[in-house]
Amino acid sequence: MAELKKEWYVVNTYAGQENRVKENLERRVKTMGLEDSLFQIVVAEEKEIEYKNGKPVEKTKNLFSGYVLVQMIMTDEAWYVVRNTPGVTGFIGSSGKGAKPFPVSQEEIDSVLRRLGRQDMSVQVDFEVGDTVEILNGAFKNSEGTVEKMDDDKKEATVLLILFGRETPTDIPYMDLKKVD
Repeated sequence: MAELKKEWYVVNTYAGQENRVKENLERRVKTMGLEDSLFQIVVAEEKEIEYKNGKPVEKTKNLFSGYVLVQMIMTDEAWYVVRNTPGVTGFIGSSGKGAKPFPVSQEEIDSVLRRLGRQDMSVQVDFEVGDTVEILNGAFKNSEGTVEKMDDDKKEATVLLILFGRETPTDIPYMDLKKVD
């Protein structure tokens, strides 16, 4: 049997019920003592400003209507609890007929969490202040710079880039940086 580890899964819900499912799951985790099997439950939402009658109105937009992201260890008990939570219609990546679902790749989850402004808390970096790094994403993709300082709380580094002939400090998330050997 494969070693069970903490992974992300996509749970299918009734559209518009995502936050209710999240609350139900969080409540069930506590009441059933599943804190060591179910970890993060994320509804992928972004705030956006809409203008109505010339006034800005903040709205919450669901990025994946009908889906909730769940970080869990796929034990039989945790799988049963999630599937049988009110509002849950199943897991994405399960063939049905009692088959457990496949986890979502960490790269895909990182990309969604980054978009939501939530970094994965376990970002391991192999660079330090003074190292040369390559930027992997964003406006400065494929640029190289020197790490000037690191902010472990924000999970980002201030990188000195040469822009228009000048050294320019730019804050870049850790997960978008790679050490240059």
